[in-house]
Amino acid sequence: MKLYYDPRTVNCRKVVAGFKLMGVDFESANVDYFAQGQKEPEYLAINPNGALPALTDGGLVLWESNAILQYGADKAGAESAYPRDLATRADVNRWLLWEASAWFPTCYVYLVENVVKPLLEQEPDPAVLEAEGPNFHHHAAILDTRLDGQSWLCGTGEPTIADISIAAPMHLHSYQKLPLDSHPNLRAWMGRMEALPCWESTDVAPLLGLA
Repeated sequence: MKLYYDPRTVNCRKVVAGFKLMGVDFESANVDYFAQGQKEPEYLAINPNGALPALTDGGLVLWESNAILQYGADKAGAESAYPRDLATRADVNRWLLWEASAWFPTCYVYLVENVVKPLLEQEPDPAVLEAEGPNFHHHAAILDTRLDGQSWLCGTGEPTIADISIAAPMHLHSYQKLPLDSHPNLRAWMGRMEALPCWESTDVAPLLGLA
């Protein structure tokens, strides 16, 4: 398998950390996101969306980070990270879909305002952050409730690709200035995520000059 990615981006870190969690072997093809490498014709032939990451495996060309995690898990037989039990798998899939549709967009507002803009020597917009607050807290409360009394999202006793997926949009939470104080279960869970070798070894902050 060949993974096209830039380790500095949310969804690329998601896949690399997930593959490390599962012991998935892959060949690296680095694409420079900040130099718009994902918009070059040779990459657009792989992913016409012009987004990272993408995966090729023989004749298979796959994009969408959560789909890549699912495929990698099944190919590697990583059943602890992507259980085959029907109900548990449906639960994992639910969180993957929710991350893409609801959790990523709200976390991304904080990433843009408090990380990307300062990197570009621009000022965050307090009005944008204030407007996003209720939406963020609504979704964070869903996670906080889910994590009450359990270490990982899907109650399997081990992290799954659902945990990897949900952690990715908040991977720079201290720099994003995500308002987590009122969500103690979510904060504790993120601490457990950050203690995983697969997560620690894919830390993006040094690559962005933040640490």
